[in-house]
Amino acid sequence: MTPEPRRRLDILREPPHPAYVVWELTLACDHACRHCGSRAGTARASELTAAEALEVVGQLAAMGTREVVLIGGEAYLHPGFLEVVRALRDAGIRPAMTTGGLGITEKLAGAMKDAGLQLVSVSIDGLQEAHDRIRAHPGSWRAAMGALAVLRAAGLPIASNIHINRVNRGDLEALYERLRDAGVAAWQVQITAPLGRAADRPQMLLQPWDLLDLVPRLAALKGRAHADGVQLMLGNNLGYFGPEEATLRSPTPNGDEHWRGCQAGRFVMGIESDGAVKGCPSLQTASYVGGNVRARSLEDLWRSAPELAFTRRRTVDDLWGRCAGCAYAAVCMGGCSFTAHALFGRPGNNPLCYHRARTLRREGKRERLVPREPADGRPFDCGRFDVVVEPFDAPDEVGDAAALVRLGRRPKRSERAWRGSTA
Repeated sequence: MTPEPRRRLDILREPPHPAYVVWELTLACDHACRHCGSRAGTARASELTAAEALEVVGQLAAMGTREVVLIGGEAYLHPGFLEVVRALRDAGIRPAMTTGGLGITEKLAGAMKDAGLQLVSVSIDGLQEAHDRIRAHPGSWRAAMGALAVLRAAGLPIASNIHINRVNRGDLEALYERLRDAGVAAWQVQITAPLGRAADRPQMLLQPWDLLDLVPRLAALKGRAHADGVQLMLGNNLGYFGPEEATLRSPTPNGDEHWRGCQAGRFVMGIESDGAVKGCPSLQTASYVGGNVRARSLEDLWRSAPELAFTRRRTVDDLWGRCAGCAYAAVCMGGCSFTAHALFGRPGNNPLCYHRARTLRREGKRERLVPREPADGRPFDCGRFDVVVEPFDAPDEVGDAAALVRLGRRPKRSERAWRGSTA
C-alpha cells in the first residue's frame, strides 16, 4: 500500500506558510544514538501536555498545514501520542511519523492505524553491524526491520530514512535491497551533520570529497528505485547542482527539478517538545528558536519572529566564503542552513556541496573539515570547524570510523585533541 498522491506544493507561487511541520512530541527515547542531533533520551523539562498539544493542532490547521511528522525522542512515548494523531487526522492534516521502531508492537501498530496515521518512516542506519553501532543498542537493527513488517501487516504505508556517514556509507546498495524487499514506499537519504552527539564524533562524519563517490551511487540507486516502485528522496543537506541533480531531486524520471534553497521558515516549521518553535526541526535551538507556543500563538511567531523568518529575507549578500561567489548562489543560497551553521556557527557557506567538491577536484584540490571547538552537550548544539584546502591526493588520515563509534561515549574535555580528534 502506497501513500495517496497529493498535489505538490508550489514553492514558487504559494505564499510562505508552515505547510510541513516536524513536531518533536517528547525528547524521551528508548535509544541513545551516537549521531542524534537532539541528544534524545530523557524528556525535556515541562513538555507540552496532551491538552496543550491539541491546542497546537488547531492552530496548525488554521495556518494551512498540510502534513505533520511526529518525532522524538520517540513520539510514541508521549502519553498523548495517539490523541494528537487523531486530532491531526480530524483537522485534515496528514499525520506521519519517524521512529527508531524499537517499541513498535502489533498492538501499537494497530492503534496507530486506527488513530489515522498515514505514513511511518523507520530510521535504519545501515546493515546490522553499522546500525547497531550507530544506535548504541545491540538488536536495534532487527527491531527496526521487524517494525517495518509489523507496520505493513497493520495496513500502514511504510518508508525508511538513513543518515549517511563514514560508518555506514558502504552499506547503501545492500540496504536498499533489504528495504525494497520489506515493502517500503519511500527512502530518504541525508548525511550526518555535526549536530548534537554527532558533533562529539567528528571522524564519523563525511568529508566534502566523499560526496564525489556518494552522489553518483545514489543517482544509480534512484534509477533502480524508480523501476522497483520505491521513491528515493534526497534530504535537504545532500547534493546540490551536479550533473545528477535533476535525477536526484525529481520525483519522476526525466524531471528537471533542482534544489531551490533552504525552506526553513518558508514552508517548513519545527516544534520542540516544550513548545519552542523554530523554522526547521534540525536548526540549532540556541540560535533559531523564535518563541514558545505557551506564550505566543503560532501565527504570531510565524509572522513576526525574526528567528523563523530569516530565509524569507536572505539574499546573496548574506552568503560568504566560496558560496558567495558560486554561479548557483542566487538559487542555492548556501545549501542547508543547519548543516552550515553546525560547521561554522552561521549559515551561508557550505563545503558539504557536491558541485563545490567537483569544482575543486578539477583544480586538483579538496576541502578538509577540521574540528576546532567542541559542542557543549545540549540538544541541537554544535561545535566549530575550520576548513582547510589541500591537494586532492593528500593522505586521508581519518582512521577507523567504526572503531570511533565503538567508543560509545562522549570524551571528557580533558581527553579531547580536537584538531584531528579521534573521539
